[in-house]
Amino acid sequence: MTSLRQRMIEDMQIRNLSAHTQQSYVLQVSLFARHFSKSPELLGPEQIRAYQIYLTNEKKLATKSILLAIAALRFLYKVTLKKNWVFENIIPAPKAPQTLPVVLSPEEVIQFLDCVRSRKHRALLTACYAAGLRISEAVALTPPAIDSKRMVLRVEQGKGKKDRYVMLSPKLLEILRAWWRVERPEHWLFPGDIPGRHISKDAVEQACQKAHCICKISKPITPHSLRHAFAVHLLESGTDVRTIQLLLGHRSLATTAKYLRIATSKVCSTSSPLDLLPRPVSMEVKPTPPQHF
Repeated sequence: MTSLRQRMIEDMQIRNLSAHTQQSYVLQVSLFARHFSKSPELLGPEQIRAYQIYLTNEKKLATKSILLAIAALRFLYKVTLKKNWVFENIIPAPKAPQTLPVVLSPEEVIQFLDCVRSRKHRALLTACYAAGLRISEAVALTPPAIDSKRMVLRVEQGKGKKDRYVMLSPKLLEILRAWWRVERPEHWLFPGDIPGRHISKDAVEQACQKAHCICKISKPITPHSLRHAFAVHLLESGTDVRTIQLLLGHRSLATTAKYLRIATSKVCSTSSPLDLLPRPVSMEVKPTPPQHF
């Protein structure tokens, strides 16, 4: 390991970045250095610009992937190498496309969960929907996190290393109790194949895709789709956006507000101006009279 890599890792550890973020940043900087066969200390703005063009035009990476590379390079040069640059100009970030997730209807959620064959996977994916959990949060649940007295689930060290409480549905409580009686897990509520570890996210993703093939729903479905459905279905039932923000653990209200553009009860409750016209629009087309001049 080079001294520069070691220093960057230490800088990330000092700032308590997640292990996943640290791995991603180190990989991105390594790819950058490998592209030029030089240490990043010997590379500057012109090489960074050429690398961004390479990622965009030759590699044709998605904007999300390019943003990850940019975040890693900005951290390296700003924090570790302490460059006094105007980073918005030296390492500009591409504009991310504003996309909306495809949301399952309540009927489709039932249809999908019914097709999850494993009791463990079904209980876990049901928790994602019932409590709006990220997959990383669901796999890391422990039995003590289930507080049946207060009817809440404690999410420990979710995204951004933040704890939060979410609602514990009575139906979900019965499902989790039934699962616990079968498995009797000790530390992790959903243990994996490796002793002492919880189930992996990849294992849940695979189970999700198998169920997707069986249920024959045309919409794309991932574990995160159930979190989107949780938010939209709450919004459509009248829950305010601020409450949903707290339940989802979003730092910014703007992140939660995007669901306002998806909820049909909000979007479709307003009448179209077509319905407000004084009389219906006729679909009959009158013949055009012949023109003699």
